[in-house]
Amino acid sequence: MTASDASSTPSEQNPYGAAPAGPKRVRTRHFQTAKQQGIPITGLTSYDMMTAQIFDQAGIDFLLVGDSAGNNVFGYESTLPVTVDELIPLTRAVALAVKRALVIADMPFGSYEGGKEEALHTAVRFMKESHSHAVKLEGGVRSRKQIKRIVSAGIPVMAHIGFTPQSEHGLGGHLIQGRGSGAEKLIEDALAVQDAGAFAVVLEMVPGSVAAEVTKRLEIPTIGVGAGPDVDGQLMVWTDFAGMSEGRVPRFVKQYANVRNVLKDAVHQFRDDVATGAYPAPEHNYE
Repeated sequence: MTASDASSTPSEQNPYGAAPAGPKRVRTRHFQTAKQQGIPITGLTSYDMMTAQIFDQAGIDFLLVGDSAGNNVFGYESTLPVTVDELIPLTRAVALAVKRALVIADMPFGSYEGGKEEALHTAVRFMKESHSHAVKLEGGVRSRKQIKRIVSAGIPVMAHIGFTPQSEHGLGGHLIQGRGSGAEKLIEDALAVQDAGAFAVVLEMVPGSVAAEVTKRLEIPTIGVGAGPDVDGQLMVWTDFAGMSEGRVPRFVKQYANVRNVLKDAVHQFRDDVATGAYPAPEHNYE
């Protein structure tokens, strides 16, 4: 979600040549403008102040404090155990660190399935206690009443359909959604969340052709997570794209760095320097 600034060169805007020249603060209305103008929207997950600052300064449009913190922060095997109380301080750290990006709080499993009033209560907690700018919840048709109630209270909602990690057991595992007859169900879910008032919808692990059709049919932006190129924006889990994660990498993930190995090498060097007496050196000592 950027636009060129004729008065300055890329190097003046940003040493990496990719500074945001769009809105000073990204709002939900900018998502709609981006879709209308064909400007790609970028999103990353973040769970702490330092990564939030880096991603914000690099011009990422929105930061999702995802329940993927279950895997990437808390050490759980899935997102299911994550609680609202665990996500609120993480979201607060991200929200207070950024100056431009829209910060979205992920509503964890069990915090909205009970009905629209439970969903509103959870969303209000995130807005008041974490300083987030919007919330995200999973489910299409089954979550439309919750989305509509939250939106009616003035809280922006990003929807999430396709593969929904909180429903992995019900879906039979990490399976691609929207294939064959499932395409119509995906379109039905997409239209339902749009009608309920969601300002954008995440499409996760769906065939690119189906995601393209959903994108054409919707007036609100589509954000892809393994949904091909023909969507309005892309979202990645930062530990995946930066090479921090260990184990199998999903097919749709492009690793832009190998931060895990960089840190590992640095730790080994520190350990060896301490063992040999190379650290601290004279320049690290106070007189």
